[in-house]
Amino acid sequence: MAASRRIDPSYIPRWGERVSRRRLISVALTGVLLTGVTAYFAETSSVSDEPVAAAQIDGTALDQLTIPEFQAKRGRGATTSVALTKAYLKRINDLNPKLHAVIVVNDKALDEAKASDGRKRRSPMDGVPVLLKDNIDTADLPTTAGSRALNDSRPKKDAELVRRLRAAGAVILGKANLSEWANFRAAKPTSGWSANGGLTANPYVLDRNACGSSSGSGASVAASLAQVAIGSETDGSIVCPAGMNGLAAVKPSLGLVSGAGVVPISAEQDTAGPMARHVIDAALTLNAIRGGTADFATADANVLRGARIGVWRLPVVGEDADRVLTESVKVLESLGATAVPVEVPYQERIGELEFPALLTEFRRDINKYLATRDGKNKTLADLIEYNKNDRLEQTCFPGQELFEQAEQAPRPDDPQYQKNRAELTDLAKRSIDETIEANDLDAIVSPTNPPAWISDCARGDNDIIPSSTPAAVSGYPHVVVPAGFGGPQRALPIGLSLFAGNFTDAKLLAIGAAFEHAHPVRKAPTLLPTVG
Repeated sequence: MAASRRIDPSYIPRWGERVSRRRLISVALTGVLLTGVTAYFAETSSVSDEPVAAAQIDGTALDQLTIPEFQAKRGRGATTSVALTKAYLKRINDLNPKLHAVIVVNDKALDEAKASDGRKRRSPMDGVPVLLKDNIDTADLPTTAGSRALNDSRPKKDAELVRRLRAAGAVILGKANLSEWANFRAAKPTSGWSANGGLTANPYVLDRNACGSSSGSGASVAASLAQVAIGSETDGSIVCPAGMNGLAAVKPSLGLVSGAGVVPISAEQDTAGPMARHVIDAALTLNAIRGGTADFATADANVLRGARIGVWRLPVVGEDADRVLTESVKVLESLGATAVPVEVPYQERIGELEFPALLTEFRRDINKYLATRDGKNKTLADLIEYNKNDRLEQTCFPGQELFEQAEQAPRPDDPQYQKNRAELTDLAKRSIDETIEANDLDAIVSPTNPPAWISDCARGDNDIIPSSTPAAVSGYPHVVVPAGFGGPQRALPIGLSLFAGNFTDAKLLAIGAAFEHAHPVRKAPTLLPTVG
């Protein structure tokens, strides 16, 4: 069994106290998991000690390095998986005390990299360092969903997607922090906080939120702590952190990536997916973890020529997001697309139906998952009782209203639940299908996110992210690409969302790649303390 090193968050704020991000940075997580890892950097290494934006490996900016570029350099002997893995381990060592993006580092990561360097390449992912959200099962590393309630047990086997990554030769760097229980514990949570990992910071501006629930996955890739990361989503948990951290990401079509071994909320909506700095990296990672043989990494430079793109404006997301959407539409038009204003219907009714359905499904699915673990907490009722008695589970926010509501929710055999879930899924699918058919569209675009808000445990999140829901509830794919910046000093990333019908993942990735190539606005974060 591989060894690992865990972060131990130590700062406990008083009830109602506004949590200072700078205080968290200075006091929490400073005994980080890396005794012994620093010894790797005493060896001769080509890893740069330069700041975030300028960090290099073997003469190439780490932030700009793509998986194909890495494999090409490795093929001609210019770099190795060991060198790349060392680079990311060093950045975790240097930056994670500020970001709190990584919960556990795999002590066997360098061994995995050495093994990759010594064999014939298995796939484009061979030797590529990957972080996993801490709700994805690994037999050799803890999987806790950020909760201390799962610290007494480990999964018996890898999640299916992890098995596929290992078979492809990927290096598992460790586990990324997340919103505890994937943001399905409290009525007013603070995204990016977990009892095991502390509060994830946005690497662009440290007192801003990284969104959630795949907070650490997003922040770590944005700050070049890994080449790619795997997140998971029920509604918004991949795409929002991608948008707020300036990343490309895919919320795949439901069923494309196996959910076996991923801590659940709802089998009707849950999916894991890749988060990366470049569309090609997200596509190659999806190739590795998906079922079937579809290739998502085939680019088409002319994919937008003659395409019709629906433009769903969402004024509620704010002026900055609307400005970025307008700029993005001009880019799409310059590539040959016709922009068609649209409204995506049924959103109010979908909003009424989704949450009650998820409550029923969460109790069903989390109880089934907990039964696979050896720990003391075997049911949702056990988790509720545990949280009442563990002071560290109450440090950022004490509530567990969603847990309590789910425990009392109608059971899955309840006729009204079944009727409502059928209506919910049907309306979500129709909202996209009918919009595309009525306007003869190839895809729909919308703003992914507003500029990140200031993290505040006393207040909770200030999120308005309506663009994620149609694809999340329907099970259709959703791709995000970096599109611009907003907020004070225009320092905070805003993403462009692309979605369409079921299993159009490859087409959306091709559109995303064309947009990224024509509009390369992403820039490396510089860990600004604040922008006011």
